[in-house]
Parts: sequence; structure tokens; C-alpha cells
Amino acid sequence: MRGRKPKPTSQQISEGDPRKLGKRKLQAKLESEPAATKGLPDCPRHLRGRARAAWEFWCEELGKMNLDCRPDAQMLEGACVNYSRAVEADLQIAREGLTVEESTVDQESGEKILLKIKAHPAIAISNQAWRLLHRFCSEFGLSPVSRTRLTIEKRDDGVLDLAALLSQPREQRPPVN
Repeated sequence: MRGRKPKPTSQQISEGDPRKLGKRKLQAKLESEPAATKGLPDCPRHLRGRARAAWEFWCEELGKMNLDCRPDAQMLEGACVNYSRAVEADLQIAREGLTVEESTVDQESGEKILLKIKAHPAIAISNQAWRLLHRFCSEFGLSPVSRTRLTIEKRDDGVLDLAALLSQPREQRPPVN
């Protein structure tokens, strides 16, 4: 039995430290964690077609989520490869059907003998690739459930949002006599 994945320290701080370790201890832990370089590298040259399109799409989305870190490039590459592999297997199954005939040729007569009908081998490839893709995506917060587990503090750039400013209560000024 595995338990829950440990939460990132920044998430523990933003959620209010339910284990009561203390904000200072968590802040010290956060400061001692290695910081990754921001920004993903260019798409690897060997990724083509669907995998390259997935790379470009996910790079853009991870950048918007402020989760684009250079050390994660190989994991993202694995996600792109498995996405492409899963779709290719699914397309092959769509063309050839869910089952294949396993047959042999009779040595004496030369006739083809049907032995059995079995599941298409691409089904196993598809299932494994989708499973691996799901794991990669949950690490990056690229699935609906994994996004709900992420809490990212918004950066304060010093500019107040107009809607937030207008929705604040107005200051009461003392009457002028």
C-alpha cells in the first residue's frame, strides 16, 4: 500500500500547515530546496508529428501555469512520446479491428488453418501508453484531478485588479462642517 504523494513545500505553506510543523520550519525547508531553471528547452529534434504538436501545446500550457522548468524536459518528452504512441495504436485498432486471427499453415497440405481469434496486440500498446501518459500528466498538473491538487500562489505584481478595486468597501469620510 502506497499512501499519498508528498505535497510540495510551497503547497503546504499555502494550505496552512495542517501538520503544524511551523511556518518558519516550512519556509526554511522551502528555501533549502533546489530551485530549477525556468523555461523548457526547444522541442527535441526526434519528436515528429503528433508528439511535436503535443510538446508545443504542453510547453505553452505549462508556461501559463508557471510550471515550465528545464529539468522536467525529459518527463515532458516521455509524455509526448507516449501520447503519440497511444494515438497511433488506437488508429491501428480502428483500421484493423479489435481482434486478429492467429493461424498457421499445415505442413503437409499447405492449407491455412485458423487456430484462434485473439485481441489485437496494439490494444496492449495503447493501454500501456495511455497509463504512462496519465502518470506523466498527473505529475505536471495536466489532468483535471491533478490541477485541483495544485495550489499556486498568484504573484503580486503591484497592480490591483480593477474589479477587485471596485468591489472593495468605500472609505467613509468624516462630514465637513
